[in-house]
Amino acid sequence: MGSKTLFKWSKQITPSQVEQLIRAEKDINRALIVFDSATAEYTNGFRHDHTTFGVIISKLVSANQFRSAEALLNRMKEEKCNVTEEIFLSICRAYGRVHKPLDAIRVFHKMEDFRFKPTPKAYITIFSILVEENQLKLAFRFYKYMKEMGIPPVLASLNILMKALCKNSETLDAALRMFREMPDRGFTPDSYSYGTLINGLCRLGKVDEAKELFKEMETKGCSPTVVTYTNLIHGLCRSNNLDEAMEFFEEMTRKGINPNVFTYSSLMDGFCKGGCSSHAMELLHRMTSKGHLPNMVTYSTLIYGLCKEGNLHEALEILDRMKLQGLKPDAGLYGKIITGFCDIGKFQEAANFIDEMVLGGVSPNRITWSLHVRIHNIVVQGLCTNSKLNRAFQLYLSMRTRGITIDARTFETLVKCFCKKGDLHKAARIIDEMVLDGCVPDKETWCSVVYGFWNRRKVREASELLQTELMSEFTDPKTRISNSEEEIDEQSAER
Repeated sequence: MGSKTLFKWSKQITPSQVEQLIRAEKDINRALIVFDSATAEYTNGFRHDHTTFGVIISKLVSANQFRSAEALLNRMKEEKCNVTEEIFLSICRAYGRVHKPLDAIRVFHKMEDFRFKPTPKAYITIFSILVEENQLKLAFRFYKYMKEMGIPPVLASLNILMKALCKNSETLDAALRMFREMPDRGFTPDSYSYGTLINGLCRLGKVDEAKELFKEMETKGCSPTVVTYTNLIHGLCRSNNLDEAMEFFEEMTRKGINPNVFTYSSLMDGFCKGGCSSHAMELLHRMTSKGHLPNMVTYSTLIYGLCKEGNLHEALEILDRMKLQGLKPDAGLYGKIITGFCDIGKFQEAANFIDEMVLGGVSPNRITWSLHVRIHNIVVQGLCTNSKLNRAFQLYLSMRTRGITIDARTFETLVKCFCKKGDLHKAARIIDEMVLDGCVPDKETWCSVVYGFWNRRKVREASELLQTELMSEFTDPKTRISNSEEEIDEQSAER
């Protein structure tokens, strides 16, 4: 397992002592040292029980060390230690957290190897993981399997099923029908039931229906939670009903329901998309004054909105604030800042942010890749236009190194600028690389190269001399013959 460095124990070591020490350790390696040191006391009569195994397995899965956690599960079986359902479920939940629902199902079925019969709680946990991970076909099959195994429906499982049905517009009506049939089946919808439907309706653009359900919820004595309010506010912002969204926001605060970071971020997103980033900034100050730290979504929303309105100075202040909080901008965020500088013709600053992004190890993913290909090319072209040719060439070389596609216009712009400057060596190199990349230079590009060579003094003088000689040969045949005879006489005299 971990390090074999031993821990000094008293003579009366107990599982409770070991559990407390492991639980107190924040570092997984130190926790393993405690566990392994206790294992070394087996010779003195100590034995790990389900509490010590359970706490170290919980620590391991929190650190994503799943193989070690499952190895300890097998060891419990070998040592005939009582395995609780909660130990299995802690591993299943951890697999769900890292988006590995199939492994969660595998561990669930592993209970059979331990001759352990899962309770309804275990079935509901797996069902919930599948729905959260949008494995809807698998979730519906698992729900059917639950019924086959004789697991009776309870409110919790029906709420999860309703959540699954709310994921798609095709099954939303089924979710509403199921909600209305709940009382007939002996179930009273709770706040979670209403919240699930309101979220589903808002997400699919049915905000008016969501508001009606919200009113009904209060008449039935179900108190809306911060999640319910946030979902409704988010839905209203998406449909551009910002005034109504703010009314619900003020209502929840009056009722003593404290907005969370997601509530604020939803409103900020609505204001930024509506061209009111100043209102979003006011909300940011209000949010931080209440002790809520902005997250990545909050900062991204504000920067996008400020850049869209051309407020780059404020956008950069938010970016600096974000970095000070220890959050790292992603490629999409850098792309927005760079595009903002390009829009106002500040290509040098745009190039500096590209450098910062590269030096910070931030790479575009498959979603932001095409955006970064486009803005890299725009920046190179802009630098050329602004006579920052050396800087443009540096960025061009960086693009080639990082595999970012260079478009034909960028090649042509670089070639023309270098030819105009008289740096024909770089122009020729770019032409070679252009052809290697499968781009065919157009007539104008070739003309730029030819004119570039023509404007060099030695090439022009040699060309003019050659032209003179050719003209003299073709215009005066007698002179051509006499000159040839003189050359023959000179060669004979030399011999």
